[in-house]
Amino acid sequence: MRMTRREIMWGAATVAATPVLGRSMVQASPAPAFAPEPGPWRHFEITTIVDIKEPEGAVQAWIPVPSFEGEGWMRPGETTWRSATGKVEQVADPKSGAAMLHASWAEGEQSPSIEVVSRFSGRDRAVAVDEPGAAAELSPELREHYTAATELLPTEGIVGALAFKITQGARTDAEKAFRIYDWIVINTFRDANTRGCGVGDIASMIETDNLGGKCADLNALYVGLARAVGLPARDLYGIRVAPSNFGYKSLGARNETITKAQHCRAEVFIESVGWVPVDPADVRKVVLEEPPGNLEMNDPKVEAARKTLFGAWETNWLAYNDAHDVVLPGSEGPTLPFLMYPQAETAAGRLDPLDADLFSYSIAAKEVAG
Repeated sequence: MRMTRREIMWGAATVAATPVLGRSMVQASPAPAFAPEPGPWRHFEITTIVDIKEPEGAVQAWIPVPSFEGEGWMRPGETTWRSATGKVEQVADPKSGAAMLHASWAEGEQSPSIEVVSRFSGRDRAVAVDEPGAAAELSPELREHYTAATELLPTEGIVGALAFKITQGARTDAEKAFRIYDWIVINTFRDANTRGCGVGDIASMIETDNLGGKCADLNALYVGLARAVGLPARDLYGIRVAPSNFGYKSLGARNETITKAQHCRAEVFIESVGWVPVDPADVRKVVLEEPPGNLEMNDPKVEAARKTLFGAWETNWLAYNDAHDVVLPGSEGPTLPFLMYPQAETAAGRLDPLDADLFSYSIAAKEVAG
């Protein structure tokens, strides 16, 4: 049944006094044009160079490569590599299938470094949440997978209680999905002091009432809350590859060097609609970082982002995978909450991918012909 503006406003009343609704649910008010729509496919090449600065004993490295395929908007392409020494093979996380290259060097082997070149194609997305179509239902197995708890995304306890509070009285899955999105936009903040993209320990965020973080925190919060009320949802872990075509300096890569441009997004599955793109973390990024910075929620650019990023996004970005609790094949170290950065180990243990003094890598992106 088509959801009316009045119905959605009634459902979101407990979340905000004057909610801003998803782009597909209302006509956009006058604001900077931010309206991604499916268009021509764009093709990109990503080059990752990993260099172990202080090898100690045997050395291993794992580099994520594109393996996620989004119907109608994301296509992984060919990956090639070269390394003067060592052994290289393409492997996958046994649970999720997230693809990566595994490079290994024996003790004393010189030049533990590797260059990886991956291609992918993408195009902008826009899903009409209020216009149910003929989207296929999820299989019982996939529904179970995408509603399951993970190590850092519990769905019961304090997370389940908050999810129930946010969605109480909602009459449709679309309304639940939007309420969670807008609650996060209103109640969280982007914390510039968070290392990397954050960790995604959502129970700790709620327990401590510290709702600050970056994309791996705020969008993980969306996924966990959605799963807690039975909505299939997933994080997509990737990296920005190009500037925004809509004038948002905060929502794109600044140049071809994208070493620190990692970004995760989220999707929620709504029956008869399919997978819906959502990115409340990027709304908070616009608030904090869009020039001149620290924008008010009623700033036109913030309002446009708040409307658009429930139901659409600009695909100047690569999704590597949607994996949680990742096992690195051949590693004796702990599982990873997600795989978005290159990883490495020496005889001394797992290296910190955010510590450039011990673990150096660079990532570059360029648009290429199809």
